[in-house]
Amino acid sequence: MPRTMNPLQLIADRWQPSARFVQRAAFACVVMAVVIVVTGGAVRLTQSGLGCPTWPTCTEHSLTPTPAMGINGVIEFTNRMLTYVLCAVVGLAIIAARAHQPVRRDLTRLGWAQFWVVMGNAVVGGVTVLTGLNPYIVSAHFLLSTALLTVAVLMWHRSLEGDAAPRDLVARPVRELNRVLVGATLLLIVIGTVVTGAGKHAGDASKGVRRIPLDWHEITQLHVDFVYIVLGLTVALWFTLRAVQAPAGPVRRVVELFAVLMLQGVVGYVQYFNDSPEVIVGVHMFGSCLVWIAVLRVFLALRERGALPVVSARSASSGEQQEVVEPEAVG
Repeated sequence: MPRTMNPLQLIADRWQPSARFVQRAAFACVVMAVVIVVTGGAVRLTQSGLGCPTWPTCTEHSLTPTPAMGINGVIEFTNRMLTYVLCAVVGLAIIAARAHQPVRRDLTRLGWAQFWVVMGNAVVGGVTVLTGLNPYIVSAHFLLSTALLTVAVLMWHRSLEGDAAPRDLVARPVRELNRVLVGATLLLIVIGTVVTGAGKHAGDASKGVRRIPLDWHEITQLHVDFVYIVLGLTVALWFTLRAVQAPAGPVRRVVELFAVLMLQGVVGYVQYFNDSPEVIVGVHMFGSCLVWIAVLRVFLALRERGALPVVSARSASSGEQQEVVEPEAVG
């Protein structure tokens, strides 16, 4: 009886990408997740949030922007089109993970998780337009993008390590301190979205766009307070790792996080004392992505799952088995 095969299986029977190709595809997902955040910020900072006044089409009678809509329509529509590019990159990562031998189901699951987050966020983006840039929906739109970045980083990291059972590199109290750091950073990002929702960059020049009814200076001060909390936890984690003589990998990740936080802090202060110029706000949004990536890399560095497995590659011409050791990835 013939075996029923889905399209991914058919591809896997004809193409077995290397582990390095899978890693690069996963890293491309991380890059695109950051790009979609930055370009979404560009839409808001150029007052193009309602450049296409409806959704899913650009206008009631046109899928694409019309000349009368000017540059704002082009910017908004371009950001929408980037969603398709993102889907293509995620799709490539899913196919590569499924076709790689041996099959690693966790990588395909993480790829599909990204796909569904993208689909959900596309709907939230449409609701954002239909509600006239409601600041709470805008915040949810950004936080879903952060969720996408989280899953993309997890997939990238898993593609760089083996499938052995996780082994902790530090004691439980150190892991708990790291979890507090992750939670504080997540709160920092959430408060940052509130700062944005209460600030002057509403995303459209219309005065009718709602803002979150909070004092911008007070919520910004709370955001700064959490910056110091995250910095303090980072320094505390570094001293703790040195005290327990942790491996060099986790210590290096914490140093990287500290450097990113310091750079982001400089950008934040420049933004605050210069009345939030658009370019600096955009750089700050990019920096928030780098901070979250660095925090996740610290979290993931505190355990290991062994080296990448040795794969068995089948020669298409002879059908013989040949042992191939994939090159060690640098993460």
